[in-house]
Amino acid sequence: MSTVVQPCARCGSRWAVQGKPMHWCPRCRGVLLSPAPVDAPARQRNYRWVARPPGRRPRDRMRAANASAPAPAAPRYTEIPRWGLRDAPSQPAPLPRRRLAVLTDRAARLVTAAAVLFLLSAAAEFGRYLILMQNRSRLIEPVVAYLSDWSVWFFSGLALVFALLGAIGLVGWLLDARRAAYARTGRRDPRGLWSLLLGCVVPVVNLVWPGIFLIELAREREDPRLLQAVRIWWAAWVVNAVMAVAALLWHLATTLQAQANGVIFTVYTDLVAAAVAVLSLWVMRLCEGRDLRGRPRVPKRWIATAGPAVPLIEPVHPVAAASARTDEPAAQEPGEAARRAPDPAVGQDDRTQDAPIAESDQEEVMAK
Repeated sequence: MSTVVQPCARCGSRWAVQGKPMHWCPRCRGVLLSPAPVDAPARQRNYRWVARPPGRRPRDRMRAANASAPAPAAPRYTEIPRWGLRDAPSQPAPLPRRRLAVLTDRAARLVTAAAVLFLLSAAAEFGRYLILMQNRSRLIEPVVAYLSDWSVWFFSGLALVFALLGAIGLVGWLLDARRAAYARTGRRDPRGLWSLLLGCVVPVVNLVWPGIFLIELAREREDPRLLQAVRIWWAAWVVNAVMAVAALLWHLATTLQAQANGVIFTVYTDLVAAAVAVLSLWVMRLCEGRDLRGRPRVPKRWIATAGPAVPLIEPVHPVAAASARTDEPAAQEPGEAARRAPDPAVGQDDRTQDAPIAESDQEEVMAK
């Protein structure tokens, strides 16, 4: 047996060194100290033994010392600390932007500008009509005719450009509004992108399908006021298209009277076009829950109330019949009292009629 051993630092077991020293105790997996002879004195060992009471460990002594120490005070700050992590609020996932997003965001402004320009175009057309009426009796200056023609072409062309841009913006708004309305109930828009675009862009077809698309949107939102506004807009949209075609055909006339009639008819067409632009803005605002000026719309709640607790006019109360005449004596004969007693067979109405009414009671009844 080898005289060189390795004591375990955990369980104290001694293991004989057989060749290469070990590192871990085979019994408790503790650390084995460096090899040394069994009977080697303490000064020749590279470790020392520490005596302690049985069942007590140094770790318990440290726990007792920590328990006896006073608890540290809670940290306090005179101001909000600037260090630490900053939890930013979660942002909703951005929706995919469409190509028409620039015009869609400015659809309300474009439609409003188109309405104003159509009104100016109608005013310019009406000024031309007045010039034509003046030209029947005397000649007008060429400068006046030039300014009239320039104002008509300028405002009409500018109104058409803004109306086209506003229509494109409204188409983009319709796509977003339908998608948001169906997504609110966890569904997708049953109509595809191309069907919506072709229904709103193709001539003659766009007289029918935009109204259908808007009615579906109004029914999805379950707003009867919006549904009524869509129907009004749809009727005005069809009338405006028919009047625009008629105004173009009227300008092809050759006689002076027909041309003058075409000018005044164009005034009406421009006014209807301005009304359609305002109605389009109205429908868009209703879908967004706002009024025509863009302010949040507050719903009105009607409350049923009862009548007044106190009647305004005091009703006339019936006056009780007097029991005796004022001029009769207080004492009467027993027989006479029996004769004057009311007969039970006589009705209440007869007793009331026969009963005398005091003069003051009559005055009170007449006053009421």
